[in-house]
Amino acid sequence: MKNESFCLYFLFALFISIILSVRCDLPTDQGKVLYNAYCANCHMENGEGLRGLIPPLAKADYLSIYQDDLACIIRNGMKGPITVNGKNYDQEMIGFKDLNEIEISNIVNYINRAWGNNETAKNINQIKANLESCQ
Repeated sequence: MKNESFCLYFLFALFISIILSVRCDLPTDQGKVLYNAYCANCHMENGEGLRGLIPPLAKADYLSIYQDDLACIIRNGMKGPITVNGKNYDQEMIGFKDLNEIEISNIVNYINRAWGNNETAKNINQIKANLESCQ
């Protein structure tokens, strides 16, 4: 009986430790992983951009002004001059057509909340509508 109790206790403790060690990925975690894979090479891991060439995303006024364009920019890229925080940039950005709506949504929401940005989260329906408007 003592061995059975010990075994049950051990199995219960093992089960709890496994449950606690499994990480629940939130969309913002997924957004960060995707951002690091697709965007950080140019915009840098900290969102500061590359001086004079690639605009920052951290505390960028562009995010507030063009919220509805972000999903399209991620999917299709962009070409031509833009102004971010009073500085001009004219480096072409490639698009990522292989990203699905959920992945783009996660990136947008990560960017909107990272590095001191305080933009409102966008739901998947908003991202879908934004993507439909740019096609």
